Amino acid sequence: MSADRWSLAFSPFLPWPVLAALALVGLVAIALLLWRGKRGAWIRLAALVLVLFGLADPRIINEKRDRLTDIVAIAVDRSGSQTIGNRQQETEAALKALTDSLKDRPNTEIRLIEVFDREGNGDGTRLFDAIAGATRDIPQDRLAGVIAITDGVVHDIPADRARLPFTAPFHALVTGRPGEFDRRIELVEAPRFGIVGKDVTVTVRVENQGAPAGPVRMTIRQNGQVLGTRNIMAGVPARLPLRIDRAGMNLFEISVETAQGELTALNNLLALPIDGVREKLRVLLVSGEPHAGERTWRNLLKADPNVDLVHFTILRPPEKQDGTPTNELSLIAFPTRELFVTKIAEFDLIIFDRYSNQTFLPTLYFENMVRYVREGGAILFAVGPEIVARGGLLTTPLREIMPAEPTGSIVERAYRAEVTDLGRKHPVTRNLEGATGPQGTPVWSPWFRQIAARSREGQSLLNGVDNLPLLELRREGKGRVGLFLSDHVWLWARGYAGGGPYLDLLRRLSHWLMKEPELEEEALRLSVAAGRIQIERRTIGGPPGDARIFEPTGEALPVTLSEAEPGIWRAEIAIRRAGLYRAENGGLIAFINAGQPNPREFRQVVSTVSDLTPIAESTGGSVRRLYPNGTLVLPRLVDIRSGTRFSGSDYIGLRPTEASILRGVSVLPLGLGFLGLGLLLIPILATWLAEGLRRRRPAGS
Repeated sequence: MSADRWSLAFSPFLPWPVLAALALVGLVAIALLLWRGKRGAWIRLAALVLVLFGLADPRIINEKRDRLTDIVAIAVDRSGSQTIGNRQQETEAALKALTDSLKDRPNTEIRLIEVFDREGNGDGTRLFDAIAGATRDIPQDRLAGVIAITDGVVHDIPADRARLPFTAPFHALVTGRPGEFDRRIELVEAPRFGIVGKDVTVTVRVENQGAPAGPVRMTIRQNGQVLGTRNIMAGVPARLPLRIDRAGMNLFEISVETAQGELTALNNLLALPIDGVREKLRVLLVSGEPHAGERTWRNLLKADPNVDLVHFTILRPPEKQDGTPTNELSLIAFPTRELFVTKIAEFDLIIFDRYSNQTFLPTLYFENMVRYVREGGAILFAVGPEIVARGGLLTTPLREIMPAEPTGSIVERAYRAEVTDLGRKHPVTRNLEGATGPQGTPVWSPWFRQIAARSREGQSLLNGVDNLPLLELRREGKGRVGLFLSDHVWLWARGYAGGGPYLDLLRRLSHWLMKEPELEEEALRLSVAAGRIQIERRTIGGPPGDARIFEPTGEALPVTLSEAEPGIWRAEIAIRRAGLYRAENGGLIAFINAGQPNPREFRQVVSTVSDLTPIAESTGGSVRRLYPNGTLVLPRLVDIRSGTRFSGSDYIGLRPTEASILRGVSVLPLGLGFLGLGLLLIPILATWLAEGLRRRRPAGS
């Protein structure tokens, strides 16, 4: 909108003090003339004024300006606490009504600012930071007002007006209802790690915000299973002993009951991930008759700082009778009863390396080993020709838990181990270095012996001669069993013909048997990176289908998983707010906390008008509820051009601005040219005429 702005300006030929001195002298002279009664004094005064006016060089300036629009900033709180109850609907209704009113206001531009949680980092509602960032390019003389639609739960309120990023009046329209109450559970102290099999102590506290007093029922879950319930008093810290029962992540959920009429149950749940670490993985290695690769397993396990190894080698079988007196033997007796009866449960893994029952253990001991596996233990058989010999392990109860059944044949010719289709998906053999060479075959060194066997309810990860199984795994009850049908893995360890990835293979194999979480075949995992949640589904089966992920608000989102590599499917979503996320797929459940364990956004969810009142009043603005009586009450918009108060009982004020852009300037001098000459001649002619008339007048007339 264009407009002309007229103004009078001066550009004096002489300095203003000089003009003032001349004016003073002239006024004194004219005053003397008036005192003596001389005629023409008033005409001379007019001439003096015009001369001084001309010396001041007056000019009329006409500025052609285009008026700029007034900008009204509307900050809309989209943080997590605004999703509670009907606040989202209230916000949308108020936003529509407010924008419609502003559209009816002439020469007005609306700047919409949406305030979200900061990428899930739990830093709360940063309302004023968002306003500062969105209005940084706006001159302050164009900002007519700032209106915030929020629940009043704001975490970056400036301490005083001097720190405000704007000078315009600030008004807050608050969602929610008076008299709201809420209860929340807060983490006081918790460790990040715990020893498997031992307790850790966690301290929590329940806080009431207007909720009724009294004991509160608390429920504790671990990995989805209820551990127990107890009553605690609000405001009093409670110490909870929690047992770490597995390696890897142990997710504890501590929740308190929801009171009737409570604002939300979102902050009644505390998710607490604690990583379980083992003090030591105890492995019993029993080596049978000496062979070329006897120390391969020992060297591997001794090099692992997390493994506590107990190794026995059977050097003198009972059938060896050479007449040596017992008191002259330096060998110790094999402690069979202690290892396989009294202390067998203390071991995480038992490895039989070419063991052939040289000690002729009683059947009861082997039955105890089968029971040990089915109750959660693990056994690995690394076998050679002794497995099919008379009196070998196939004649013991261990045969029934073996994942493959040797046929009795021993193949002795060169071959290369190959990863099966299942093995390409399984974490034990997935992505083994050198598994696929230039011709699609492994580049590993060959082996020269294999025990022929038929797979039996096992997982074949490696094949050898004529696709016969070479490495078989099996789950038996709560435990696990592995069967390595060759004793030539030591060729890789010695680097024969280039060797092979024996360290990765044997370490993964032993750790899978000991149930390390990172080597589970079927797993669902969540992780956070760069403001996004990454979903990873591991499976050795077919496509797992879509996953569902539940946001902290309870909203379920379908997520399509894409195959990233054999056996691994991935997807990711953006973090919209901090809190506990849960994913489900194929009967598996995974949890992750995006942000802090106690998101600041949900520490206080009761809407309030008191927090923003001081800063609003300092700008002349106001804070009021949108639904004081259950219905929307939107105040009128009123322009207030002056003063320090910009609100009333039923209106909020905006400060109209006069900002404009100069398009052109025209100047009309008043004291120069013909106009100035004419003005100066008027008093001179008047004086001349007056003097002429006085001389022509007869004497005495």
